[in-house]
Amino acid sequence: MSQPLPASGSQTRSWPLWKPVLFLLVVAVGLYYVKWQPYYGKAFVAAESHSIGGSILADGAHNPWMAAWQYALTYFAAVWKAALLGVLVGSLVQVLIPRDWLVRTLGHQRFSGTLLGSLIALPGMMCTCCAAPVAAGLRRQSVSSGAALAFWLSNPVLNPATLIFMGFVLGWQFAAMRLAAGVIMVLGVAWLVQRLTANDAPPASEAVTTPPACESAPQPFLRRWLTALWTLCWSTIPVYILAVLLLGAARVWLFPYAEGAVDNSLLWIIGLALAGCLFVIPTAAEIPIVQAMMLAGMGPGPALALLMTLPAVSLPSLLMLKKAFSAKALCLTAALVALCGILTGMVGMFIF
Repeated sequence: MSQPLPASGSQTRSWPLWKPVLFLLVVAVGLYYVKWQPYYGKAFVAAESHSIGGSILADGAHNPWMAAWQYALTYFAAVWKAALLGVLVGSLVQVLIPRDWLVRTLGHQRFSGTLLGSLIALPGMMCTCCAAPVAAGLRRQSVSSGAALAFWLSNPVLNPATLIFMGFVLGWQFAAMRLAAGVIMVLGVAWLVQRLTANDAPPASEAVTTPPACESAPQPFLRRWLTALWTLCWSTIPVYILAVLLLGAARVWLFPYAEGAVDNSLLWIIGLALAGCLFVIPTAAEIPIVQAMMLAGMGPGPALALLMTLPAVSLPSLLMLKKAFSAKALCLTAALVALCGILTGMVGMFIF
């Protein structure tokens, strides 16, 4: 009688319960401090004043070097806590959550994995750059490109707090349009990019040499976590800072504020949709930006194009994920987000 085959390595060994408990605790405490508690108070401010602050693009220096420095200081002052949390969660997901469990739930290419990836992102409410390290960490754990992309896009686009702020500040018709178009964009882009890049070779990444967290490796937990943390920081943070400085210098040309310059035309819809895919902003910053530009005469079509593309992707976040996704996947994602922004703007141009 043949002997039963032994279990395949450590994949079937019981996973210590303290690891997922610690992961959930870090996520819950971090999100409460960085997101949930501040946004709860901000919702009342938005309801009472119909504003969540001034535009981050206003009163910028005309000198490109000064503009870059000024914008970088303002931007990082707004996002540094969430950015640190994103890097922390992106590293911990590689050592505290079993890879085989992630593969079973989010590693397949079925649409259900894409849907689940978008749903688990909703409590995070992160901007595109702060969600990028988590998406990179998920990819290093063999999560499918569709699920990881849906997680990345859903964080800023379907952010429940942002939708509430938008309703109070810009009107509930804009919030409803953002929600409806956002669901289509997040799920459609993630699913389509996965289908179109299914046969692509995976990008060269440190993930190839990183041992799975669930393997019975000789390294202690702390060393494996620090290795994952350093790898994630080195592959995302330097390019993040440089890209923010570059876009800070270019903001004067990307977003004109001349009175009446941005009308309700297809040309402006296309131009601002493309600019929105490049520029980087903190969470919900698209609301005061659009509010200020509409007061200066911008029509609802370009406004909706910006509301769709500004939070969804940016040049820094795309560069941060260059080792987690193929170049083709990232270019397709940016192009499809821009297309969704253009189509949404065209719809808004006729119904508002």
